Amino acid sequence: MTSSFRVLIVDDNDQAREGIRTILSADPVFEVVAEGKSGMEALALTEQWMPDLILMDIRMPGMDGLEATKQVKEKYPYVKIVMVTVSDDIAHLFEALKKGAQGYLLKNLTPKSWREYLKAIAVDEAPMTRELAFRILKEFSQVDKPPTGSDPLTAREREILGLVAKGLSNRDISSGLDISEHTVKNHLKNILQKLHLENRVQLARYAFEHGWMGKK
Repeated sequence: MTSSFRVLIVDDNDQAREGIRTILSADPVFEVVAEGKSGMEALALTEQWMPDLILMDIRMPGMDGLEATKQVKEKYPYVKIVMVTVSDDIAHLFEALKKGAQGYLLKNLTPKSWREYLKAIAVDEAPMTRELAFRILKEFSQVDKPPTGSDPLTAREREILGLVAKGLSNRDISSGLDISEHTVKNHLKNILQKLHLENRVQLARYAFEHGWMGKK
């Protein structure tokens, strides 16, 4: 069985923290080890508790969640950070990803959706939503594509990368290509290592910049 994930909740709103804690308490895989109210507290608590996952509000007094995310990732790159917000502003979404966040959750999503998404994030298997894939495509539609002569990927790896960029999960990919999920996971590990990337969002941008978003 999957081991538990140590979680740090950072939000300046007491009710928001309580709500998040309640959502996570319904699944024993999550262990809330600490709570903070600001970006500065996020840094101190991360050093103290070394959590596996941080749920970080964006808007907080003093150091906001975006700056805190940047500083936490610089010191503790292993930590997974998911931004939690009421806003679906695309500017916030991309700024969070640029700062190193692995995910982005809206507070109005169902508790079940939260838990499923966070478990996938924790084990590096979270698929992007199709909406996010579309937004990435739109955001980078004006970016000049770099030359592809130095492409380090195999044909199969490029195929899988294109499917990841479209928002497909490991299960979807394994079913569509008639290969095991284990094989898909290993391909993704190879792809991330070859491209020196960390997550599916970065893979999607890479795929678009190299003209593979539409390839099968």
